[in-house]
Amino acid sequence: MNVSGERLDLEWLRGWCEQTSAALGAVMSSFLKTQFLKTHGFPPDENAIILATDESHEATDALVDLTPIPSDLTTLYWVVREISWPDVENGYFIHSASTVAAHFREYGAVQVDDESPGIVFASDGGGHLFAVAGSGRVWRSTTASWFHEFEVAAASIQEFLEQIGRRVADCRN
Repeated sequence: MNVSGERLDLEWLRGWCEQTSAALGAVMSSFLKTQFLKTHGFPPDENAIILATDESHEATDALVDLTPIPSDLTTLYWVVREISWPDVENGYFIHSASTVAAHFREYGAVQVDDESPGIVFASDGGGHLFAVAGSGRVWRSTTASWFHEFEVAAASIQEFLEQIGRRVADCRN
């Protein structure tokens, strides 16, 4: 686990992407082979970790120019363009850097406790938002709002990724 103060490691992140993508593929395959259609009435959506491209790197650079973002978020966007998991629990979404920039322009930063303001970079299917503050901690909104309270969700982006990665593994059980 990433201890607060340590930076997100590119190699760890790439390995996490590979392992989690493989687990996600197995989950989606089992959904199609089981009672998913009977239970839910529709097939699963596209669930994927979408890797970064030259275009998404440019969007990350533009986000960095727009606002000072924590270095771990930059590292994340250097490897991952976005994550869309609508069928993992109630859904998990890591927004692209261009979406984060658009939201920042529209809503600004969010206040998280007594820390420096946080930048919203993810959400769940219930509309709760996830923000990362200057400390590197990840915060979750207590309601589906940009303007209400946030509570600590993880000590770091790595811990946050580990948590949501376990959600994929739990779908297999």
